[in-house]
Amino acid sequence: MTTQDNAGNLYIVSTPIGNLGDITERALRILAEVDLIACEDTRHTNKLLTHFSIKNKTLSLHDHNERQRQDQIANLLQEGKNIALVSDAGTPLISDPGFHIVKYLRELNLSVVPVPGACALIAALSASGLPTNRFTFEGFLPSKSGARKATLTALANEERTMVFYDAPRRAIDTVDDIVEVLGEERQIVIARELTKTFETIHNDTAGNIQKWLREDPNQLKGEMVLMIEGVKVDTSEITPQITETLRMLVKELPPKKACAITADIYKVKKNMLYDLALSLR
Repeated sequence: MTTQDNAGNLYIVSTPIGNLGDITERALRILAEVDLIACEDTRHTNKLLTHFSIKNKTLSLHDHNERQRQDQIANLLQEGKNIALVSDAGTPLISDPGFHIVKYLRELNLSVVPVPGACALIAALSASGLPTNRFTFEGFLPSKSGARKATLTALANEERTMVFYDAPRRAIDTVDDIVEVLGEERQIVIARELTKTFETIHNDTAGNIQKWLREDPNQLKGEMVLMIEGVKVDTSEITPQITETLRMLVKELPPKKACAITADIYKVKKNMLYDLALSLR
C-alpha cells in the first residue's frame, strides 16, 4: 500500500530514558527540522529541547487527547508538514501514547517513520542474564493485587522470559504476589533507574528479592522494569528418534511447522522442540 504523494511524515522519535548522551544524531536532526513536535508532556520535552538548543513548536498529545488530535495531525501531514512524535522517555507507543494515531494515519496511507533509539524494556532485557531469544512484553502489571495475581496466574506456564513495567512504590506488593503465584524459587530481575546515576540491575529468586526490597527502601524509587524467568521445559522426553525426525523436517520446513509435525507424531509438546529446531537448521 503506497503512501499519499506530497504528504509529510510522522516520525516516531525515541528519546533518552535517563542519560541524555543516548539520543541519536538522527533524532536531534529530525527534532530540529520538523514543522511540529507532538509530545506526551510539552514541559518535559521542552527541557530536552532546551538542553540541545533546539527551538521548535510543540503540541501536547497524550492518552486523554490522542483521538481528538488525530484529524489535526492527519490534516497537517496532508498539507506536507513533517511532525515528530515523542514520549516523555524512550520509544513512543511502548506503554506510552501514540497507538491510536499511528493506526489512524496508516489507514489513511500516510507515512509513519520510526527513528530508533532508547527503550527501557530492551535495555533491561539485554543486561538481565535471562534468556533473550524468546520473550514477551506485558506492559504494566495491574495496580490492584487481585488483578495482578490473575495476570500472573495466566502467565504461570509461560516459557518465554516475561518483561513488565511496574511502579516502584508497589514493587514489594508485586513481588509478594509473584512469590504467592509463581513460587519463591522463580528467578526474577529488577532493573531500576536505567542509564541514570543510581542504575541497579539485581537478579535473584523471588523470595530473596522480597527480602532485599524490604531491607533496602532505596530500591523503591525511580523507574522500574521487572523481568521473570519463564518456565523451564523438561527436555528429557526428547529422544534421539525425535531429534532425528526434527532434523530431517527442518531441512525442508520452517521451524514452527517442523515442530508441530514432530510433536504430533510423538505426542510431545511442540514448545519444547522449538529451540532444538533452531539449533538443527
